[in-house]
Order: sequence, then structure tokens, then C-alpha cells
Amino acid sequence: MRKFTSMLIVTMVAMIALVACSSDKGESGSTTGTDNVNFKVGMMIDSGTIDDKSFNQGTWEGILAYTKDHKGVKGQHVQPNGETTADYLSAADNLMMAGNNVIIAPGFKFEEAITELQTANPEVSFVILDGEPATMAENTTAIYFAEHEAGFLAGVAAALQSQTGKVGFIGGMKIPAVERFGWGYLAGVAYANEAYATNVEVVDYQYQGTFNDVQGGQMMAGGMYDKGIDIIFSAAAAVGNGVINEAKARTEAGEKVYVIGVDVDQYDEGLMNDGSSVVLTSAIKRIDVAVYDALKAYGEGNFPGGQIITMDAKTNGVGLPETNPNLTTDTQAKVDDTLAQIQSGALVVPVTGEELDTFLAEVGYQANTINYK
Repeated sequence: MRKFTSMLIVTMVAMIALVACSSDKGESGSTTGTDNVNFKVGMMIDSGTIDDKSFNQGTWEGILAYTKDHKGVKGQHVQPNGETTADYLSAADNLMMAGNNVIIAPGFKFEEAITELQTANPEVSFVILDGEPATMAENTTAIYFAEHEAGFLAGVAAALQSQTGKVGFIGGMKIPAVERFGWGYLAGVAYANEAYATNVEVVDYQYQGTFNDVQGGQMMAGGMYDKGIDIIFSAAAAVGNGVINEAKARTEAGEKVYVIGVDVDQYDEGLMNDGSSVVLTSAIKRIDVAVYDALKAYGEGNFPGGQIITMDAKTNGVGLPETNPNLTTDTQAKVDDTLAQIQSGALVVPVTGEELDTFLAEVGYQANTINYK
């Protein structure tokens, strides 16, 4: 698995929807910015929808934030016809024909397309998230996130908050980014048992196999909650919406169960009629910040082309939300302390399966009943 280099970013139906920022269609354009930056940025949507409350939405929100601050910048997104490289190339062609100077691709599925596009279109700048082309051209930047660190903090929070002593993990597709979330989560639970005297076990650990099967996610969550698990970390994009739906249904029936969200703060997605939420916290990747900073760098003439960048805890690129209403004061304090140790380098979170094995052995945690690799 890739060894990440941490650095701070200073930095179809394939029909393009074109409208103003105040509209609900696919282009953003601000009237509040104050500078003279002028360019167009286009986004290709990954599996799911632009409002998936996860990776796609986080990417789009970064574009929206930048266009709000820079009145001369326009943003738009396209939904590819399918999920093949040919579909992605077609979507990108539509964006380029519309005059987009920067194209953002949120996900590893775009790697082959970006490999081809960057060479054929040297005048266009490309940003790929959670992936990289076969070779890095000077007009492409690849941005990764230290998901294992966010997952670790989520695991610590879960261990400190669990009332049954049983927690679970649901991943979407078994890809490196999701694996890192899960491994970090397992390590965080194990760490809390040793450091904070909790007695919690990850008793179920599964991959749903997709990022968009909402019903499948709900069924899988139901099986876990039936085992006595009271907190599930769902790193599964729209599949996680099904996990949240199941948690809501059980909460309405009188159970006390929670979900840990992913990528963005999903607290509001878990809101009940009484104003409470079934989302305990969220393991967030500050996707919007990464996208905003990449666009900022482009606008300033400092686009980090040819670079592979990792957003981690030290750069505030990953973590938990600043506000976590469902965490106790004690839990929040211990999570903050854990974060400080990660940021200082005193605590190193395992990033590979082999490193996780070593970490679990060092803290005396047995994970023999689950298949986490």
C-alpha cells in the first residue's frame, strides 16, 4: 500500500446543467466575490448523486465555496452515463467543450480516464481525489486523505460511548480508502480499551460491496443491531443512508443505537422528530477544504501540478466534527487528547493491514472473530 507523504495544501445522461448559484441545477456562480479571478471548474460525479451527503457532495461544496468567494469563477457538474472509462471520457469532453479550465474527479474510478485526459489536454488542469493516474503529469494533482486517522478517532469515540460493549463496521466497496477507515476504527477501539479502560469489541466487520445500495445497507445494519451492537461506523457513501434509516427506525421503536457517519458531518442526516440525532459523530475528510485549496492555488497561478498530496490530522485534513452533540464532555476531551497525540507524532495510527496486526498485538487486542483484511 502507498506510503503517504504528508504536506499542507496551500494551495450522461451526460448533460451539463447550466444555471446560477441560487438555482438547484448544476452550475455555481457567485456575485459576492471581490477579486478578478476568472475561470471555469467542472466536476464529474462519482457513483451516486451530487447530494449524496458524502464524497460527491463534499467535493461540490468545495467548488460552491470557492465560487462564492470569487465572482469570476463558474462551477458545474456532470453525471456520466455509466461507470466505465469511456463514460468518464465522454463526461470530461462535455466539460471541456463547455470551456472548463479545471476538472475535478472525486474517486479512484477516474484514474484511467485522467491518465488519458491529462496527456491529451495539457491546457486543462485536473484534480483527482482518492486516486492518481498511472503517471503524474504537470497538469494534474492527486489528493489523498489519511482516512485511518479519522477512523481511529471514530473508534475511540465509539468505545467510550458504547453501552453494550459491542460495535460494528460497514464498508461500501473494499477499496484502499475504505479499508483505511475500517482499520483505523478497529485500532481506535483497541487503543481506547488500553488507554481509557474501556471494554469494547468490534464484533462484526463487513463490506456491502457497493456505494449506492441503500436498502442493502439497511438490511446489513439490522443484522448487526440484532447482535447487540449499538454503534456502527458506516464508511459506505449512500449505503450509509440505509444504515442511518435503520438506526432511526430502531430509535423510534425505543432502542438506543447510533451510526458514525463518514466523509462529511452527517449529524443532520440522523435527525429525529424530537431534534435528537442517531449520528454519534462522523469520521470526516475535509474534502471541501481540499477542493477549495486546489482551486485557490490554480487561481493564484500556483497549481500543484505533478504532486501527490495527503491531507492528514496534522494539516486538519481529517478528524471528527468540531461539534459533536452526542458525545459526552469526557469522551470529547479524550478524543481531543488522542487527536493532539496524533498531530504531535506521539501516536502513530496503523495505515496497512500488517501495521494493524502489529498494533493490535501491542495493545493486547484479539480480533480473531472478524475478517478485517
